[in-house]
Amino acid sequence: MNVRPLHDRVLVKRLEEQEQVRGGIIIPDSAKEKPQEAKVIAVGPGKALENGERGLMDVKAGDKVLIGKYSGSDIKIADEDYVILREDEILAVIG
Repeated sequence: MNVRPLHDRVLVKRLEEQEQVRGGIIIPDSAKEKPQEAKVIAVGPGKALENGERGLMDVKAGDKVLIGKYSGSDIKIADEDYVILREDEILAVIG
């Protein structure tokens, strides 16, 4: 896969949450919430500033981040699900 986000956009892959079964009830995939943890796959060069320079990105490929449940745009590349979002939609970097 060769995807390069533009400007201040970030390509992430949601990390699947561990399935927890309580009382023998299995929750179907359609009823589960979207995971908020994601791994950064690719990062754009940064936002273009008014003076013509590029702003530095705070995240890099390989970082584990928290994103909003409905942040960004869901896309599919080579049968894999990804989310592309702006850097300011990332809530935090984990660890």
